[in-house]
Amino acid sequence: MSRASNVHPVNPRSLRAAAARLRRGELVAFPTETVYGLGANALNVRAVAKVFAAKGRPAGNPIIVHVSDRKMLRRVVRNVPPSATKLIARYWPGPLTLILPKNSLVPSLVTAGLDTVAVRMPEGSARELIRLAGVPVAAPSANRSGRPSPTTAGHVVQDLPRVFVLDGGPAAHGLESTVVAFDPPRILRHGAITEEDLGEFLRKGIRTGARARRTGKRRAASRPRGERPAESPGTKYRHYAPSRPLILFRRKSPLFAYAEAHPDALVLCPGWLAPFFAASRVVPLGDSIEEVARNVFAALRTRLRGTELLVLAVPRRGLGRAVMDRLERAATRIV
Repeated sequence: MSRASNVHPVNPRSLRAAAARLRRGELVAFPTETVYGLGANALNVRAVAKVFAAKGRPAGNPIIVHVSDRKMLRRVVRNVPPSATKLIARYWPGPLTLILPKNSLVPSLVTAGLDTVAVRMPEGSARELIRLAGVPVAAPSANRSGRPSPTTAGHVVQDLPRVFVLDGGPAAHGLESTVVAFDPPRILRHGAITEEDLGEFLRKGIRTGARARRTGKRRAASRPRGERPAESPGTKYRHYAPSRPLILFRRKSPLFAYAEAHPDALVLCPGWLAPFFAASRVVPLGDSIEEVARNVFAALRTRLRGTELLVLAVPRRGLGRAVMDRLERAATRIV
């Protein structure tokens, strides 16, 4: 298949061209180790506004700012608490986002009016792109809001066909970064770094995503609807929705019964489950939870013909928490 004219393989020349676009206030879609991001100069409010317009993103949904080094981090945040410094030392560059007090240089549009900013330092070509651009890069996932996050350049083109895209191949993790806030320490969004990984640092202050969501609902009840912006990207609005209904089954027996009664449905299958269904109905997810996490967004975008998508819940531990968070947000119905 030929490459679209706006899609460019990652190499020194394309990285320099993309960096120049970012400095000019233009948009660039680029690969990270988590998913593909849609980037703009985080300190240029007009550039950031283009991100919201291209995605159809709600203004109450803040954007993660990506930095290339500690010096650039200091341009974005006022201070870094000791607990965050420990996490930075261990997990940066990598798929961990921290919620920190924002510097006044960061436009309010980036943070949805909050006095904190979500920041991370990515790995590989994404970090090199930011270094070449010389500016922090505000970058949510490079898809239309509400759609499954893109893990390949082809996914980006499906949703944003006119954007300049750097093609670095499939994303290594396939899930967005884990988001951590402080005072008290807690996970706001589960991602590529697990709760078990972070337990040493967060200890008793940690709150799981489920508890955080319950707390958020209680707080929301005392405020008019929509008044409070999301504290973290990817936590307030419906996300990851495929183009057809997705039914999430908590147990095997209802899945088997429904699949038998609906032969035109497709089944998103881990390896062990695939033999129970005709090969033409299976959208493979892989054998390990790491493979499932890496493949779930691509599976939600499958172009196989089928009336609806069916998927079985995975154990809610390790990466399974992040996978279940995405599936629950994407689901039309949970059985």
